[in-house]
Amino acid sequence: MEVRAARSRAGAKQAVHSRFGTIGGVLFDIDDTLVDLESSMNLALREASEHLLPGLEQADWTRFGRIFTHETTHFYDRYLAGELTFNDQRLLRGRAALGHFGVELEAGIPEQQWLATYVTAQQGSVRAFDDVAPVLDALDAAGIPYGAVSNNVHDYQRAKLDSAGLQRIRHLVGTDTVGAAKPDPVVFLEGVRLLGCAAGQTLYVGDNRLVDAEGSTAAGLVGVWLNRTGEQVPGFEGPQVASLEELLE
Repeated sequence: MEVRAARSRAGAKQAVHSRFGTIGGVLFDIDDTLVDLESSMNLALREASEHLLPGLEQADWTRFGRIFTHETTHFYDRYLAGELTFNDQRLLRGRAALGHFGVELEAGIPEQQWLATYVTAQQGSVRAFDDVAPVLDALDAAGIPYGAVSNNVHDYQRAKLDSAGLQRIRHLVGTDTVGAAKPDPVVFLEGVRLLGCAAGQTLYVGDNRLVDAEGSTAAGLVGVWLNRTGEQVPGFEGPQVASLEELLE
């Protein structure tokens, strides 16, 4: 985005000219876009599970975290569908990861202790990515409104943003805000409404190509895939960036 602001027709908002077109507002995904959730989850998993997996090599801890964060997301989908509670899906994912290493998480007190340790450790290790502050600083300087749209409940994500030092992100839409989850267009459009700008001039940036980039584009926003890992997807022609700072170029 060039820091070359132009007054909108209403005069109350600013807009910037960028390689994505004229942008009057920006919405972000939260987990693994603004906040390094995967790292905090891996740290918490190790703290909660080390006594169950003594002597586990680092490569196996990496595999353990991969199972929990990437290979058991169908449990999270069931949470979004209202079939599981948030803690239920956490426990099921934990059981699946431990089970891969031949460990059964006992029901009752053991599983509740595991969950409590995990939750405390995960909440205490949430950090914003280093490329977040420069982008927000630029948006503040240019007078561009911004916010976040997340596939988790509002209050939980509000606390996460605050813990990560992102209190200045005031506009937040959660799954309970409008009773729907991404990629339902209504979720993205509620974020647009909060910013007070047109959908076609609202950038939406997220790390999930299908849910975030393509979902927001289908809702009429300008969807951008934050592809931090450099994943190659044949046939994907939408805009993508490797870091949030590329938005400033």
